[in-house]
Amino acid sequence: MAGSNPTPYYTPTSKPTPTSHYSSLPLKKPNLYSLIAITFLCSAFYFTGLWQSSTTGAGAGSSSVVITTTSLPCLPSKNTSTNPPSSRTTTKKLDFTTHHSAADGGAAVTAPDDAIKIYPVCDIKYSEYTPCEDPERSLKFNRRRLIYRERHCPEKNELLKCRIPAPYGYKNPFKWPVSRDVAWYANVPHKELTVEKAVQNWIRYEGDKFRFPGGGTMFPNGADAYIDDIAKLINLKDGSIRTAIDTGCGVASWGAYLLSRNIIAMSFAPRDSHEAQVQFALERGVPALIGVIASKRLPYPSRAFDMAHCSRCLIPWGEYDGTYLIEVDRVLRPGGFWILSGPPINWKRHWKGWERTREDLYAEQNKIEQVAKRLCWKKFVEKDDIAIWQKPFNHMKCTEFRNRNKNPPMCPAQDPDKAWYTKIETCLTPLPKVASEEEVAGGQLEKWPKRLHAIPPRISRVTVDGVTEEVFQKDSQLWKRRVSYYKSVNNQLGQPGRYRNILDMNAFLGGFAANLVNDPVWVMNIVPVEAKVNTLGAIYERGLIGTYQSWCEAMSTYPRTYDLIHADSVFTLYENRCEMEDITLELDRILRPEGSVIIRDDVDILIRVKRIADGLNWDSQIVDHEDGPLEREKLFFAVKTYSTAPATQPSKTT
Repeated sequence: MAGSNPTPYYTPTSKPTPTSHYSSLPLKKPNLYSLIAITFLCSAFYFTGLWQSSTTGAGAGSSSVVITTTSLPCLPSKNTSTNPPSSRTTTKKLDFTTHHSAADGGAAVTAPDDAIKIYPVCDIKYSEYTPCEDPERSLKFNRRRLIYRERHCPEKNELLKCRIPAPYGYKNPFKWPVSRDVAWYANVPHKELTVEKAVQNWIRYEGDKFRFPGGGTMFPNGADAYIDDIAKLINLKDGSIRTAIDTGCGVASWGAYLLSRNIIAMSFAPRDSHEAQVQFALERGVPALIGVIASKRLPYPSRAFDMAHCSRCLIPWGEYDGTYLIEVDRVLRPGGFWILSGPPINWKRHWKGWERTREDLYAEQNKIEQVAKRLCWKKFVEKDDIAIWQKPFNHMKCTEFRNRNKNPPMCPAQDPDKAWYTKIETCLTPLPKVASEEEVAGGQLEKWPKRLHAIPPRISRVTVDGVTEEVFQKDSQLWKRRVSYYKSVNNQLGQPGRYRNILDMNAFLGGFAANLVNDPVWVMNIVPVEAKVNTLGAIYERGLIGTYQSWCEAMSTYPRTYDLIHADSVFTLYENRCEMEDITLELDRILRPEGSVIIRDDVDILIRVKRIADGLNWDSQIVDHEDGPLEREKLFFAVKTYSTAPATQPSKTT
């Protein structure tokens, strides 16, 4: 507007500068005594502040937080730079690029600072520490039905207050898609699987590398050829199948080779005698979690996956009244497929090699067939070593069938999406009601990739509390702008290959992940258990993947899982719930050396986060919100510095 003055510049550490129009106001004649008193007080405060500043600056306890801001001139000048006022000037520029190879040394050294708590490096024995799946702790629990391999987290007084070290010689992983087939031995120094699975072609050791030929117990010709066999039986090309779950995944070759077909699989396996199988999957750049079907529900919402898969995963599907298949039914989408290969399928051909009797294998398959029938699944096809069942599109006919066969019973009214430490059900989760047999329960999904930006049925049907179609559309636009801003601050985010495994700690509707879908990355979307609204079902309806998590506990994953971690208001969410220090230490555990962090939160919270990050030896910086410096919400960008354990390190008590 002509003649108006610009808005005064503001940051949380400075007050607005008065604008020049105040000078045009009539001034009152000052009282001489008042003027002398004011002059004296101002001088006293000035010299006192100057003395305090110089004393504090010289002390060892000094600590500063730099906030990157928009630089605006106080007064317009005729000889100003050609840079627009919106250009950002920084006192420090973070280096997001990777630099280190196996030949590089240990941790960087920082100057001591008494005001910042310095976190020491843990003993090398914790290099692969997974707090909630600790093998030593698990031995205290019931071995029946693999309960001891479920999550069992340490008590508060058992939490480590140190930095998990990378093994000596750790290298930045190969870039995708090369990483699908090759990983550095130093990063996961385990040769057990190369011996145990040598004839099955899972993994080979070659000098300083591991190679993954794509083999599996039931696909000796490789995962790609095995998936081709599945594709001859069901359509994997038309976009109707986008999300999958692989139970007992091994090194996740099935999920790895599905990615080239625009199908993303959530692979999981327990931390067991097959040492580091999930760790290998993550090192390859394939989505995976440590997990097991035992006494608790899988940490996913109902109707999440288009396809579920088990290739000789050794799960007793027909036992315990079919409990494990009942859980697969809960997470499988209406019309979704369950694929089984390995015992007992094609037992007439393989029974001698499996060292089991024909009668035993026949009985096992018959149990599975009976459970599937009671779930109202239909046998879609069985050919050679692969059998496929299909879940019904609705329960209209199933309800009639269940009037005659009530085992398992229909579950009473409950929340089918509740799945964090929730006891696994032995009843059939009812699908949403429909008006006709042709209708898809819960709503028909669009085919991929249209599914990503279409309104999820859970939102269009108003089943996600407080989330309307308008909220979804606004959220989509918001994250488009935010991700663009992130890439302007961290230009490596837009560089193919810099990041592969990404974690979004508070995903809401998956907007952050949706705006990275064309990049060679995958995003694990987390909906915190403490969030006001459970939106994970809507995230899956967009064709994205994720899980539930409480950030007061450790995640079910190995150290050094993620290349980039994004957190939107996570520390505000957990204020007064658990310690900021413990959440940040968990971030440090699961972040790779030279991995990056982006945290959005209130400036006061980020200043506290930065002090912890300084104690973790992260290189970090607080920058302004994308809407400018007047917003209290700021952004915290950080890079975890490269460090490894020394070549030899005597054991010590942490």
